[in-house]
Amino acid sequence: MVKVNELPGFPSMDGGGNGEGNDLLKSKPSAKAKKSGGFQSMGLSYEVIKGITKRGYKVPTPIQRKTIPLILEGRDVVAMAKTGSGKTACFLIPLFERLKRRDPTKGARALILSPTRELAVQTYKFIKELGKFMDLKTILVLGGDSMDSQFSAIHTCPDVIVATPGRFLHLCVEMDLKLSSVEYIVFDEADRLFEMGFGEQLNETLHRLPQSRQMVLFSATLPKLLVDFARAGLSDPVLIRLDVESKLPEALSLKFVYCRSDDRYTTLVTLLKYVIPQDAQTVVFAGTQHHVELLSFILTGCGITNTSVYSSLDPSARKINTAKFVNKKVSVLIVTDVAARGIDIPSLDYVVNLHFPGKPKLFVHRVGRCARAGRTGTAFSIFSMEDAAHVLDLHLFLNREFNINDPKAIGTVPQELLEEEHLTVMEIKKNHNISGVLRTSENAYKKYLSSRPVASTDSNARVKKLKFFALKPLDDFIEQAIPKLADAAQSTSKRSAEEIAEEERRLQEQKHDLLLQMKSFKPHNTIFELNNSQKSVPYQIMKAKRSHHSEVIEKYRSKMEELDKEEETKKAEKAKPQKECKQSEDVGEDEINSAFKKVVAPKKRKNMDDLYTEKPKKKKKANTNVKDMENFIPYQSADKHTEDGLAINNFERQAMKAEFSVIDRETNEVRHKPGMKKWDRIKKKMVAVQDPRANKIRTESGAWIPSSFKTGRYTDWKEKTKIEEQLAKEAGSDDDTFKPLSHEKRYPVSRHARHNAKVEAKKRAGVGGDKELRTPEQIVKSRMRLEFIKKRNAENTERKAENRKRSMRKSQRPTMKNKKK
Repeated sequence: MVKVNELPGFPSMDGGGNGEGNDLLKSKPSAKAKKSGGFQSMGLSYEVIKGITKRGYKVPTPIQRKTIPLILEGRDVVAMAKTGSGKTACFLIPLFERLKRRDPTKGARALILSPTRELAVQTYKFIKELGKFMDLKTILVLGGDSMDSQFSAIHTCPDVIVATPGRFLHLCVEMDLKLSSVEYIVFDEADRLFEMGFGEQLNETLHRLPQSRQMVLFSATLPKLLVDFARAGLSDPVLIRLDVESKLPEALSLKFVYCRSDDRYTTLVTLLKYVIPQDAQTVVFAGTQHHVELLSFILTGCGITNTSVYSSLDPSARKINTAKFVNKKVSVLIVTDVAARGIDIPSLDYVVNLHFPGKPKLFVHRVGRCARAGRTGTAFSIFSMEDAAHVLDLHLFLNREFNINDPKAIGTVPQELLEEEHLTVMEIKKNHNISGVLRTSENAYKKYLSSRPVASTDSNARVKKLKFFALKPLDDFIEQAIPKLADAAQSTSKRSAEEIAEEERRLQEQKHDLLLQMKSFKPHNTIFELNNSQKSVPYQIMKAKRSHHSEVIEKYRSKMEELDKEEETKKAEKAKPQKECKQSEDVGEDEINSAFKKVVAPKKRKNMDDLYTEKPKKKKKANTNVKDMENFIPYQSADKHTEDGLAINNFERQAMKAEFSVIDRETNEVRHKPGMKKWDRIKKKMVAVQDPRANKIRTESGAWIPSSFKTGRYTDWKEKTKIEEQLAKEAGSDDDTFKPLSHEKRYPVSRHARHNAKVEAKKRAGVGGDKELRTPEQIVKSRMRLEFIKKRNAENTERKAENRKRSMRKSQRPTMKNKKK
């Protein structure tokens, strides 16, 4: 009989095998209960398991547990999960399992497309770490890098290519790559790829792929756009959607800070100085790149270490600035929405939204940078009155209650702190060195507001009823600023720090109540009625006006009283159901079944709005078809409206529905008339319409792409490096004395390396050396070249002599004045 401790292999799954081994394991009290569903149960190879354990992963996340087995089966998968849930490992583990080991005889067998450079670099590093024990070659293709080095990298026959779509398509067109060996393709952040305008590049890239490839699409948010799926070319895909109802991580706390629009920068400086610790990693999101530059000046002047990243920054500078922040050389990273996806910093603690985004989707991606991988985080959002409607839209989208009386979630900055930092910020703004940046940022903010999507009409109407002037200071400021004041006062007082802090907190509340009474105070008399003399003309006019509008004034006062009463009743009604729910918690299932014949409750609350909306009752018909809700598939998903809020390009879809055209949208063949004109808003006149196919070339798939994709740089590179001649010699050389070129000489990168390789290639071919013997053809060619050079030099000397004679004749001619004399 075999002992339990000597059983080989991984622990058996529940319900697997004959069940004897499981009984033995359960009967032993010393045997530890192991969790099923780990990476070992997926049937992965030893090298992949070793890389996973070396990385530190023990238990797969829910999205990994759902997607990895399906991808290993060879199915096309479309997966959606929130940020920080381990999507990168979902497509890398099946990639390693499919490719297994290096195969230099074929071309690239896996392709990963990312929307941004930062996300591509992050994926490349993750491949190196997770696939440390895999013998696979991976290259990185990014826009802005040297194309010669990328030509050389592709000639090394890599197994995996991580690229951005624009530069990869450029290389495909330039090098005429067929991509027939690609078996596995990944679209990372798929919705972002289509929203950034990479539709043409993706369509052309997919036409070059074989029909038997396996495609995987991953994204934090994936709008259900059938057009994008058709372009992706998926065959019988599996849709996996997790964490749909919880758009944000549970460990993330949201804080909203209200301020005036002019105090936005002062509020940010106060946050970074008094609330956020100095050693914490913080990312600040600004609206435009001009605000990024201005913020960098302001924070540097306030003594806060910072660096910046935006789209138009040089690629090398972006790498350097990101590395400074990752290595904790600076504490603040100022970015635009280019970093909303792609920059993975596990130690990120805080996110600050300086300018509130116009779409809830952008907010989700911004604040999703922190509270990742099981960590906690805090997101501060600074907003003013012009952003209040968008804040309400965000709370509706997240199914959260917007309670203006909750100082833990929403509040203002204490006036003392704001005034203290306001002078410092104003002095920095007055500096003449940043006057141009300040002026440009002000104009950019106007464009930002005009281009931002408009909030809903309900939110705009509701904002007018909210009293933002009555907001209390945020608890974070009270908890952080008051202890500092208490420590300063303790040195001159005998009281304890807790007593001083409690007194300061009480004084802050009294001050807030006093200021609120002053703000809400409205005098009964106007300035024209200060003089009580009956003979004054202003007094007589205001008295007549009051008597004329007395009814309107009474209506307004009664209406305001009714609104106050409604708010009080709503608060009382909200408190009642909580008490009733507490009483009904002790009720058993038997009592509920006896009281109600049928209980209908959704398995998952996918749309909270549908649960609270009152629907009109309809009369029941005699012959109604009963639906089996467990097996019934509706035409639209339950969270359709929520997913519509995730999409940015709503206008494009609405315009496509409303458009009536006799031309097929799918075909790009739009006839262009040479005499067509259109109105130019800038020039304010009719201008000629250019042919949309001008300066474009047509690919094999029929798509029109810019002609800059085919520049002939690859042919020039091949002539410089003589790569084809070297490969041909290596393939067909039988001479023992022939030595193939090394990797550095075959794929030179620098100018000096290319020159040295060219000189050595000439020596091998017998050209350019005096000691080597030359063939008769080479001798004739060199003599003809010398004769041509001599003939050209003689013609040049004759031409110079004629020009010299002509100039001498002009100088000897008499002028008109000399002729008259």
